[in-house]
Amino acid sequence: MTARCVMVLGTTSGAGKSWLATALCRWYARRGLKVAPFKAQNMSNNARVVAGGEIGSAQYFQALAARAAPEVRMNPLLLKPERDTHSQVVLLGRVDEALSRRSWRGRSASVWPQVSGALDELRAENDVVVIEGAGSPAEINLKDDDIVNMRVALHADARCLLVTDIDRGGAFAHLYGTWALLPEHERALIRGFVLNKFRGDATLLAPAPQLLQELTGIATVATLPMWWNHGLPEEDGWYSLPPPPGEGGGGGAPGAQAGGAVASGPGAPPPQPSPGGGGSKNIAIVAYPRISNLDEFQPLAHLPGVRLRWVRSAGELEGADWVVLPGSKHTSSDLAWLREQRIDRALAAHAQRGGAVLGVCGGLQMLGEALVDPHGIDGNAPGLGLLPLVTQFEPDKTVRRTQATFGALRGTWSALSGVPVSGYEIRHGRTAQHPAMDAGLPVLPAGLGWQNAAGNVLGVYLHGLFEDANVLRALFGAQAPDPDRVFDNLADFIDRHFAAGVLEELIR
Repeated sequence: MTARCVMVLGTTSGAGKSWLATALCRWYARRGLKVAPFKAQNMSNNARVVAGGEIGSAQYFQALAARAAPEVRMNPLLLKPERDTHSQVVLLGRVDEALSRRSWRGRSASVWPQVSGALDELRAENDVVVIEGAGSPAEINLKDDDIVNMRVALHADARCLLVTDIDRGGAFAHLYGTWALLPEHERALIRGFVLNKFRGDATLLAPAPQLLQELTGIATVATLPMWWNHGLPEEDGWYSLPPPPGEGGGGGAPGAQAGGAVASGPGAPPPQPSPGGGGSKNIAIVAYPRISNLDEFQPLAHLPGVRLRWVRSAGELEGADWVVLPGSKHTSSDLAWLREQRIDRALAAHAQRGGAVLGVCGGLQMLGEALVDPHGIDGNAPGLGLLPLVTQFEPDKTVRRTQATFGALRGTWSALSGVPVSGYEIRHGRTAQHPAMDAGLPVLPAGLGWQNAAGNVLGVYLHGLFEDANVLRALFGAQAPDPDRVFDNLADFIDRHFAAGVLEELIR
């Protein structure tokens, strides 16, 4: 078979490409077609472990929506930013140190054979491949090195949708400007414009869609209303999170390039009173600059009695029941940032009062006494001193799915005692007890988790705790969200709002 390819392009980052691609994966899969997602190059510190290594979270969830097994060919190139000017390069699931050292412009040509090869293999094995672009296809400063937008579209002869975020303003100018900057043979691949995150009376859009069609020959095939908290997790890093309280912002459908998954996002409905009294939890997650795998906390945003907040200052920790230090793509620099914001002092005071603290992966490393980096992987730094641990960074990266069972825990986290858990590890560090200090309490086997003697500080290497049904049941008495229901809701949504026959025509 040779798959029909449907591609989602965006006028900007944050337009809603991943959200729409996920919905399309489920829409076509529900018609009995064999579907696979594809994104040639993804830049994100949110990744999932699959057969063969790691891929961006967006393609992982798109594969689940397509009812396909996630695999590395679906996202052959993953860039994980470590600094503003440097990323770790993951090629077909594995870190490639040589590519990581090369400049972006020198890298793209060398990886095109692997990228196009992965796409061709997926096309040969499926009825439909839903392709996601990145940023904008009209970034003319990057055009010569493009391996993710129009080069992919031309290679796959893809039928393309161009989506824009109308909530930002300037949507019609974005659509027209993107179209105008493309050469004629690339314009011919665009089969429809999509307005995303619309609020208000759709009749007020006239006559703009018609005028745009007269200028370009392309119809506006869908106007998608703003939709809060439909269940897709965030993919992008801290820059896609809501701003601190009091600052404005748009927001909308969550997903790889769209905000809004966080319950307290700007413009979202005001938080409702937490039901259940004693069962309520105010959870603050520290959103440092190189935060990674923030998508794993998405289930918390939908639990009754839980208020989830992303914080970037010491004052925002006030009133938190739990403080969570999530993963980090560059632990030492995020730890330095945390100290600059004086969050270290606020966190120490919170723990001293008996407040609950959870560190996940990079967050676990920060909670220890020291970061030791003999190989120049991440950086040396003193830790926060809340757990008697030392982390040493190693060149070899641990990437694996893991199942384990919690041992005996005390205090705040005692409900996890004896609970089986499954998750994944993506890390360079290896952590052990500080030999000169009182022992902490190992709570997971094989160096995967510890807690302090008082029982309120817990650190684990396992990502995905709050996606595990056993953990949610133990800590909150709650059921895990049903991903299939989320995917079906997305498919129903686009079915209602796309013009009749458009989605069928894209694969005809």
